[in-house]
Amino acid sequence: MLSHKYDHLRNRIQNLGSTLVAYSGGVDSTLLAFTAHAVLGERCVAVLVLSDVHDVGEAESARATARELGLRLHEVETYELADPRFCTNPPDRCYYCKTEMFGLLKTVARARGIKWVIDGSNADDESDHRPGRRAAREFGIVSPLLEAGLHKDEIRLLSAELGLPTWDKPSMACLATRFPYGTQITEAGIARVRVAEQGLRALGIRQFRVRAHGDVARVEVEPEEMEHAWELREAVSSAVKNAGFMFVAQDLEGYRSGSMNDVLTSEELVASESDDFLKRTP
Repeated sequence: MLSHKYDHLRNRIQNLGSTLVAYSGGVDSTLLAFTAHAVLGERCVAVLVLSDVHDVGEAESARATARELGLRLHEVETYELADPRFCTNPPDRCYYCKTEMFGLLKTVARARGIKWVIDGSNADDESDHRPGRRAAREFGIVSPLLEAGLHKDEIRLLSAELGLPTWDKPSMACLATRFPYGTQITEAGIARVRVAEQGLRALGIRQFRVRAHGDVARVEVEPEEMEHAWELREAVSSAVKNAGFMFVAQDLEGYRSGSMNDVLTSEELVASESDDFLKRTP
């Protein structure tokens, strides 16, 4: 079954003819870029988007992976913190981020004579709160992993079978996801979260998030690592407080992707992902 899905993925990419891969160095985009490069060769380019709301270490890791896999890599920059619509942190915040990113990637693709921009959205994303998917539809972005029906666990398994170094890489996300909706996103706030998470990563904790609630940091740790994190609680507290937080709490439910969406009603979730959301909001 998994081999059939991978064949579907390869065939879909082959039929596109030429592609620009929205590459982050994460599990999904690395498998996508590796496969597109294998299928299309010089007709594929991976583009790394450098952003002020991501950790610098992510870009360094993505470059290293691209070199190891022999990918053709190009880099561009986006400036989310310059967009007040993004910084007010509404439920559809990701729409504004992806609109800037996809618009830029489409421009790069046209300049290079590449017809299609593809991204690493997978089948699991269909069941999550993803306003950025609306931007993908508007810009005609193709999502081959999703079309092939590949889920995250399958992507990790395929990556391991193909010998990709990212097969067990922890899931990463924009640092803006650490703030409750409606909380202003600022450069100082992003920097505080970035430093706190760098501190926890230095302690050897792999999958976690530092959610910022004013001066309180709510630390979500993967359930399998929670006991270890508790044993390191003094070091964890010190690392987070050194970043500028006053109080540190460990979330008893542990790490879960998109936990900030828990406060949204079903109506808000639907509205923020609909194509006419902008028409119905001031």
